[in-house]
Amino acid sequence: MEPYYAGALSVLPPVIAVVLALITKEVFSSLMIGILTGTCIYSFGLGDSMPIITTVEHAFALMVDKVDFSIIIFCSLLGSLVYVIAMAGGSRAYGKWAATKIKGRKSALLATSGLGVLIFIDDYFNCLTVGTVMRPVTDTYKISRAKLAYIIDSTAAPICIIAPISSWAAAVGSNIKATGAFESEMDAFISTIPWNFYALLSIIMVIMIAIGNFDFGPMRRAEIAAARGEEVRDNVATDNEQMTVHADGGVLDMVLPIISLIIFCTLSLLYVGGYWGADPAYHTIGAAFGNTSAGPALVLGSFGALLVALIMFVGRRLLDLKTFMQGVLRGVQAMIPANMILVLAWTISGVCRDLLQTPLFISTLVQNDGGLFGSMLPPIIFLIACFLSFSTGTAWGTFGILIPIIVPVAQAIDPTGSLIIIALSATLAGSVFGDHCSPISDTTILSSAGSGCMHIEHVSTQLPYACVIAASALVGYTIAGFTHSLALSLSSAAVVLVCVLSFLHLRNSKRESIEDHLK
Repeated sequence: MEPYYAGALSVLPPVIAVVLALITKEVFSSLMIGILTGTCIYSFGLGDSMPIITTVEHAFALMVDKVDFSIIIFCSLLGSLVYVIAMAGGSRAYGKWAATKIKGRKSALLATSGLGVLIFIDDYFNCLTVGTVMRPVTDTYKISRAKLAYIIDSTAAPICIIAPISSWAAAVGSNIKATGAFESEMDAFISTIPWNFYALLSIIMVIMIAIGNFDFGPMRRAEIAAARGEEVRDNVATDNEQMTVHADGGVLDMVLPIISLIIFCTLSLLYVGGYWGADPAYHTIGAAFGNTSAGPALVLGSFGALLVALIMFVGRRLLDLKTFMQGVLRGVQAMIPANMILVLAWTISGVCRDLLQTPLFISTLVQNDGGLFGSMLPPIIFLIACFLSFSTGTAWGTFGILIPIIVPVAQAIDPTGSLIIIALSATLAGSVFGDHCSPISDTTILSSAGSGCMHIEHVSTQLPYACVIAASALVGYTIAGFTHSLALSLSSAAVVLVCVLSFLHLRNSKRESIEDHLK
């Protein structure tokens, strides 16, 4: 379809979708209304003779065009894997075993955070794997699914963006290389890691949330509801009351399929990237990861793990073949809501990027402000990247648009100084913000699915946390723009974050004391 430059109207569809989702607590209709708003702007903008009909026509044509079937199949296979593991009794056995090793809520939260940090290769893989492994443990200690989803999401994209060996590092490196401003794109990427304040502060906040009672806002209410047994959970496989669970399932029935998933997915990422291919240029791990495609690789890995589960469960007669295949289908059914949200999110993102040219509108703003005093460039870039990534729900699309613009602007202002790295880091940090918390981000959707949390609850409970981190990072980038000092800017941002959380913690403590006194 022919693109149409809609200017400021191009940001209207995601804004409508987000606002409606937060107000109505219903994500499907909100996303659909946002999509139709965008295609309506597009139809009237092009002057279609029948704009009402073409509004609907364009919406579904784009929906078909934007579906990534590799990710849909991966999610479905992983849902099947989760379901059959639960049917075989692996999840229940693992939960009982982990409860004897992980003592208390704090240990459970730290273990979840640690596993999220360890799985840094790809954010999709991270979201669903950590949720599958840790959900029985967090359920045991009455940790809310909203908090589990928050920890999963906060150790997915924010970790991948600072991991030199990941699909994200490869994507960033390719965009950096295209600018021609650096001798080595990997060296440039590594240089941005200590300046990526949003990612680093996200890790600090996860640790503080895990070890202390720093919850506030909707998350605090979700934790109270979980402690009282009043939490509303998503209809995921492990919550299906009609599921027949085999009594002889053991811990290995959970652990071995998950380990197989990790091994197969890692090997598949290398295979798809050409590690064993004919081109010697990709015969190194770094080059193969840089050339890989996550979707097809994850499909291969999850299918391999499902085969391992088939051999283990059917071979030992925990499940017969018919029951196993019924579990596979029910697992796919359990993932339908998450898959539908993904399709709608991809569609509204396509409306903004491909039809209404939201990235062009944002890049025009950046170019028009290119002559701003250099000291204010990092915070301005960070805010623009946050806005664009939140509106479109994609970090890769955001830094892919902004890096070719930001690097020349920073070079012109400070050709030999460190401003280029600071500005590049601000771009990446702002890009991660939207991928981390936007309702239409695929990572946000998969975190909800992996944890078994209602999607809109995950968004509403996580968003205040993400905004606190973003505000603290903004302080850091403002100081960095004037001082170019990593120690001063990062420490200032961290101090702001700690102070805000401490203030909220004290306020909640006083409120609880008053409530207890009144009782």
